[in-house]
Amino acid sequence: MLTDAAIRKLKVRDKPFKAADMHGLYLLVQPNGARYWRMDYRHAGKRGTIALGVYPKVSLKAAREKRASAADMLEKGINPSVYKKITRGLSSVPEADTFRAVAEEWLEKCEAEGRSSSTMDKLRWLIGFAEPLIGGRPIGELKAPEVLTVLRTVEVRGRYETARRLRSTCSSVIRYAIATGRAERDVTLDLRGALIAPKVKHRAALVEPHRVGELLRAIDGYQGQPSVDFALKILPHVFVRPGELRNAEWDEFDFDGALWAIPGSRMKMGREHNVPLSSQVLELLRELRLYTRHSRYLFPSIRSPDRPISDNSINAALRRLGYAQNEMTAHGFRAIASTLLNESRKWHPDAIERQLAHMESNNVRRAYLRGEHWAERVRMMQYWSDHLDKLRAANVVRGRLRREQSRAAVGRKSF
Repeated sequence: MLTDAAIRKLKVRDKPFKAADMHGLYLLVQPNGARYWRMDYRHAGKRGTIALGVYPKVSLKAAREKRASAADMLEKGINPSVYKKITRGLSSVPEADTFRAVAEEWLEKCEAEGRSSSTMDKLRWLIGFAEPLIGGRPIGELKAPEVLTVLRTVEVRGRYETARRLRSTCSSVIRYAIATGRAERDVTLDLRGALIAPKVKHRAALVEPHRVGELLRAIDGYQGQPSVDFALKILPHVFVRPGELRNAEWDEFDFDGALWAIPGSRMKMGREHNVPLSSQVLELLRELRLYTRHSRYLFPSIRSPDRPISDNSINAALRRLGYAQNEMTAHGFRAIASTLLNESRKWHPDAIERQLAHMESNNVRRAYLRGEHWAERVRMMQYWSDHLDKLRAANVVRGRLRREQSRAAVGRKSF
């Protein structure tokens, strides 16, 4: 390890040589006496070297601080040499024209449009990957390879889907910059096909009717915390997203109108969603209220009535019932409802999609559908609860029939 005294005593040689410090940092001493700070590193399986300044203008202490900063970038998946190149000369860039400033404006716009808090958290999280590398870059001068470098820092960790979403988010920020006169084209368009395509992962769900009946029977036999027990029983009927259910509050429910109005702040697309309540769900809710009426949440945590159950509570309960992660998840109840309701051919596909709170991509069609299919959805939700009851009962009848057939077969053999 070097000291200032040791550096001053270094004598030049006929050829350049390295005086090592620690953690890859060293002083490269040239025959003419010049002394350059360097750091060797590995990134994405390849060796690299970064220049950290000239001694004594950059002291030993300052060189070590620069080395620590470069090591921190490497830990985050960022190549420090690339970062140094693309951030050169940023002091002269107007702050309002940087990727950082435009991204913040775009996030404020999204929030004003009513995006849910969970969506905003995800968008900020994604932009956080881009911030270290291109946050200070003039957004109008960004090049496709720079954005690709950002995406590679995510992709190198095997997070291919996150890299794909980050590209889309960067594209949205740049298109906002184009609209506000700070960029001319979306360079992310040049990156199509440059990323590793993620493998599609379907949410695990049981969609065969007899398996659904077995699942409902298993849920009836669940023995655990009342909040989780009722959440398991109600979720198949309402088939909302698990987070929308576990955060449900009593003041969102109109028992007389048989309606649950989920506020837009909790919805994925940021729009209020109405759920017609079947007679079966209303009965479950009245029973649940005996247990949790002292909390504003329908499904309070066992640790505190001021918090809902955790996001993994329902999945953990399914594991306790013997359903593996690749068999059934809390989100899988949506797939069950979508599949069986569509296969019944009793309901308009748009009514099913609206009840699933899926957003129509066409703006004109979305505006038209806003008030459509409500009466049909009310009938459909009662039909669905009745159908679940039939599937549960069919499972019992089938089991009894099998036992009776088995006994009859034994009886015949005894003759």
